[in-house]
Amino acid sequence: MVVWFAFHDKSIIQPRPSDQHLNIMNYPALFEAVEEGGFVLSFRDIPEAITQGETEEHAKAQAEDALLTAMEFYFEDKRPVPHPSALRPGEQLVSLPLSVWIKVLLLNEQLAAGVKNAELARRMGAAPQEVNRITNLHHTTKIDTIAKAFACLGKQLLIDVEQSN
Repeated sequence: MVVWFAFHDKSIIQPRPSDQHLNIMNYPALFEAVEEGGFVLSFRDIPEAITQGETEEHAKAQAEDALLTAMEFYFEDKRPVPHPSALRPGEQLVSLPLSVWIKVLLLNEQLAAGVKNAELARRMGAAPQEVNRITNLHHTTKIDTIAKAFACLGKQLLIDVEQSN
């Protein structure tokens, strides 16, 4: 089963995305075997994320952690997170947790709209501390709260479930 999160401007009805967008929270990683053994992994979309592992399985686990850690840099620096590009030969997809990906989308929308946390709190009728928690990757946030934040940015959060291949 595939779960799809998206958002759109409230005033514009947009067509449903193609299958290529269903795995948007998956970043391509290049797994390179090294002479001394093990693998080095790098992400061309997220250059801050680079790691290594003794085995391919260990390297993939390390890659998930490196990707998550790199997201923290974007949040701390208030920089937009690049969307994943298409998979190339020799690469494997590494997923962000869904709870992180939805916050990445929110961060990118906040930055695109030029809305700081204090302004988002005002629009939501919430305390600034609450919005700081919403934008904290280590804090669990209810989906309703995230949907409200998107609404305050003029976006609507859509969720759909489809049969997976």
